[in-house]
Amino acid sequence: MVLYEVLRLYTPLTMLQRQTYKPMDLGGVRYPAGVVLMLPLLCVHHDKDVWGPDASEFRPERFAQGVSKASRDAPAFFPFGWGPRICVGQNFALLEAKMGIAMILQRFAFELSPAYTHAPFPVGLLQPEHGAQVMLRRLP
Repeated sequence: MVLYEVLRLYTPLTMLQRQTYKPMDLGGVRYPAGVVLMLPLLCVHHDKDVWGPDASEFRPERFAQGVSKASRDAPAFFPFGWGPRICVGQNFALLEAKMGIAMILQRFAFELSPAYTHAPFPVGLLQPEHGAQVMLRRLP
């Protein structure tokens, strides 16, 4: 749940692009073939109409009933894309992240450095502008 909430708030890809291959209607608007549509994931993942008034808060429990029930409008959580073009590495990336976090938490406690400044910055992928300053303390 924590990992999903982090991916919702700080999705690595800030937007997805798709191109229409034939004329189509989307949300009551007719688009001709060849139009590039952009889906702003960062906006969708922070939308209060979709996630509730606390959309900007870190609340992992919103995923307690699973990904499909976390938002009001499913699907609204897609940090790895959606449909036929979903990232083929999604399962591996999630497994690797879980294993890495588990290995770190077995040996270390960590907290944010007092010098940390929260500044997510989109440059291709969303990343911390000043780095993630974390202090690790070895567990006994």
